[in-house]
Amino acid sequence: MENMDSTVLATSLPAIAVDLHQDPIALKLALTSYLLSLAIFIPASGWAADRFGARTVFRSAIVVFTLGSILCGLSSTLPGFVAARMFQGAGGAMMVPVGRLVLFRSVPRDELVQALAYLTIPALLGPILGPPLGGFITTYAHWRWIFWINVPIGLLGVVLATLYIPNIREKTVWPLDILGFILSGVGLSALMFGLTVAGRGFLSPLVTLGLVLGGGVTIAVYVWHAGRAPYPIIDLKLLKVATFRGSVLGGYLFRLGIGALPFLLPLLLQLGLGMTPFQSGCLTFASAAGAMLMKTTAQTILRRFGFRTVLVTNALISSVFLLLYGTFTSTTPLALMFGLLLAGGFFRSLEFTGINAIAYADIDNPTMSRATSFASVAQQLSLSSGVAVGAAVIEFSRVAHGDSVLRVQDFGAAFTVVGLISAVSALVFLRLPRDAGASLTGRPRYDASASATSSADAPEAVPLKPVART
Repeated sequence: MENMDSTVLATSLPAIAVDLHQDPIALKLALTSYLLSLAIFIPASGWAADRFGARTVFRSAIVVFTLGSILCGLSSTLPGFVAARMFQGAGGAMMVPVGRLVLFRSVPRDELVQALAYLTIPALLGPILGPPLGGFITTYAHWRWIFWINVPIGLLGVVLATLYIPNIREKTVWPLDILGFILSGVGLSALMFGLTVAGRGFLSPLVTLGLVLGGGVTIAVYVWHAGRAPYPIIDLKLLKVATFRGSVLGGYLFRLGIGALPFLLPLLLQLGLGMTPFQSGCLTFASAAGAMLMKTTAQTILRRFGFRTVLVTNALISSVFLLLYGTFTSTTPLALMFGLLLAGGFFRSLEFTGINAIAYADIDNPTMSRATSFASVAQQLSLSSGVAVGAAVIEFSRVAHGDSVLRVQDFGAAFTVVGLISAVSALVFLRLPRDAGASLTGRPRYDASASATSSADAPEAVPLKPVART
């Protein structure tokens, strides 16, 4: 439901903009406000699951998400729509991380990659069905129905969670870092909202600058606080673990580029190439179809080549596909577009599986909830940043050619920038230990005594006790 909602919305953004009398680029607020809400509330998801039980939190999150969907469907102004999306995001913030946490605590370490792949296969039904469904509803009915279809799915989700999700909780729960929760929430939301509205005229330049600077200062204060708090809500000490650090930092750069894709691609196809929402949706679902094809092969590929090799090589391949999307024009054959989207989805999904799994290769169970929250915050921030960067490049390009009309060239510039940013993530993954993630795939660990290694390859000593490898 959560995955389908975002892809359905992306396909319908141009139509929503017309109905709400807004510039289509202004509707980036509908995407970033949701992602910002995730970034604010996700840090508390691990603590809430430990304190109240995974099933209790998971069911409550589904209810909040469903109510938020109803409010989105009833919205008639941009501020009301953005507020409803933020409320919806509060539910989404607890759904995905808590569900993932249940998996991490239930599956043996050496089966984690395959379990993540199987977990994602049904979740990918959302992105596969979302674009054509959203395009069909928007073209032949009304965009509000894309939110109201979440109601029966949400009710079914509550029933299934009650029957099948165990109420896992920790016996000893670390205290909630209330000051850290406030500092991280205020800092992240102010910074990202300021960057999102910059140059759009929603707020005065002075207020926008105040949001950006205030958010940056608040985040700096949080970093100071996290270094002194015994149980910070976003535990920066986890970055001392080489595999977790590589996943978070490299994943942030990679996802920043990929995060712009759901925003840029439907706008390019509909506003740049003149497709209907239904035609656009029937093309963009190819990425999710490619992702589903990959899931059955992820374990084999990672075992054969290792995490570091796959993450470095695949980051570059995926970035090339982003650059190619920026070359789409009205003369590009539809079959070629579909093939590139399908293949790009395959490689991006392999990268996501590797990034998500390697984060927890050396994290022990007592720390798992904090690691899950931290990684989820970084993931949502990167996606929000991707939308902001993509929109900013389009705005700069429009200003450069001196009018407000969106041109195909504007999207080409945006895809080029985000593609290059994603490619930089390969430099981060290159610094992973040579045997990073060996416990997840059963590959033999690298023997440092057999040959000299560089400081970039040497496994880093960490203060956290690693889980015993099987």
